[in-house]
Amino acid sequence: MDTNLYVSIGVKLTVALIGLLIMTRLLGKKEISQLTAFDFVSSLMLSELVGNTIYDKEIHLSHLLFALIIWTLLALGLEKFIALFPRLSRYAAGTPDLIIREGVIDFKAMKRNNLDFAQLGMLLRENNVFSLREVAYALFETNGSISVLLQKDSGEINGNARDRQVNVSLPAYIIENGSINEDTLKRLGRDRMWVEQLLQISGISHPENVLFAEWSNSSGLYYQLKEAIKA
Repeated sequence: MDTNLYVSIGVKLTVALIGLLIMTRLLGKKEISQLTAFDFVSSLMLSELVGNTIYDKEIHLSHLLFALIIWTLLALGLEKFIALFPRLSRYAAGTPDLIIREGVIDFKAMKRNNLDFAQLGMLLRENNVFSLREVAYALFETNGSISVLLQKDSGEINGNARDRQVNVSLPAYIIENGSINEDTLKRLGRDRMWVEQLLQISGISHPENVLFAEWSNSSGLYYQLKEAIKA
């Protein structure tokens, strides 16, 4: 029996476990149900990395440590970089997609996300929604879950979904960390000039001064300036 091999595997497993725990803490990972596509790819890479090094005699403990450190630095650096440029986040992690808008199902959005009605129904039931007439807006999130904004007085709603009146509006982030969200503006049918005019009415000269801004057709503009976080 090759005792050294068993000792080497045990040490590598221990180091890998500790390294992964440290990496998870540094990256501030979410619950599994909240993982994005990037997080999923990262976890696959880590499993391959650890699995291929543990049982390979030619790969020493120092190689495993080096690989874990490099991958941690790359992943941490990428997340920090994306945080500075919100627009990149939308390409790396994806963006939520409106499946139901003003009570009307967007079938093209369903096909774009490979959703059928059975899956849509299951996702709605996970939000304790058992009838489509209850839904004003439904967002298909990047982690595969669905977020729902309910109608008011849904029991009084019947007939054609396209003819009904929606009594709530879906808030949308139009500015994130000083960057105007062009995708959201396109969905709202607005442009940068509209955002700048909104800010000027509120006495804000530049979007770069805004930490976040949210727009709702029913409630208007809600925002926070970057200076507020320094207080």
